[in-house]
Amino acid sequence: MDIILVPGLWLEASSWDDVVPALEAAGHRPLAMTLPGVGEPAERSSGIGMSDWVDAVVEKIDAADGPVVLVGHSGGGNVVWGAADARPDRVARVVFVDTVPPPPESAISEFELVDGVVPFPGWDFFPDEDVFDLDAQTRARTTPLTRSVPARVPTDPVRLSDGRHRVPVTMLMGGMDQQQLEAELDNWGSYAEEYRAIADVTVEKIGSGHWPQFSQPERLAALINDAAGQ
Repeated sequence: MDIILVPGLWLEASSWDDVVPALEAAGHRPLAMTLPGVGEPAERSSGIGMSDWVDAVVEKIDAADGPVVLVGHSGGGNVVWGAADARPDRVARVVFVDTVPPPPESAISEFELVDGVVPFPGWDFFPDEDVFDLDAQTRARTTPLTRSVPARVPTDPVRLSDGRHRVPVTMLMGGMDQQQLEAELDNWGSYAEEYRAIADVTVEKIGSGHWPQFSQPERLAALINDAAGQ
């Protein structure tokens, strides 16, 4: 199975390096992506928005010989959901890594601009529940892997039409099981409606913070392998 790995904000294809070998060992063909404009200055990235990131994934779907599994971490979840919406008949499953399917017209979040781009704010920016399992050594190793993202991307709405709800979904949540997730979604309005509109959804708890590809790559790979085999 072709598995397209889409990172969240500030990360490149290299963020999947510790996950890829186990996917390959299981017989899959993983493709880790670096999305357009990541690491580029404002003069080369200011025109890039969410639709460009979605289009980049759709291009990889179209290039595959058969159905693909899309994996989106964090903000990459918006990207893969947009791509699944564009190609529902070509996507065997969407795997969300510590994020949820976004409803139409929703965005990732808003972050400070510096020199016309959105730089990585540093690990200390995030709540402890997101980074508790990233020790000092891991933080030192992974910080150089981060890159700025185009200014528009975090606040650009994802455009969705129809068809995506029939694509099977697996949600790999860092610290929540299905019951906890559904209780949380009850407070999120349209996000709860989007979740409940999906015909086939499975929720698995990773037992990690927000970046399991760094803290628990073996477990994350095993869960992705399981999802790809469903």
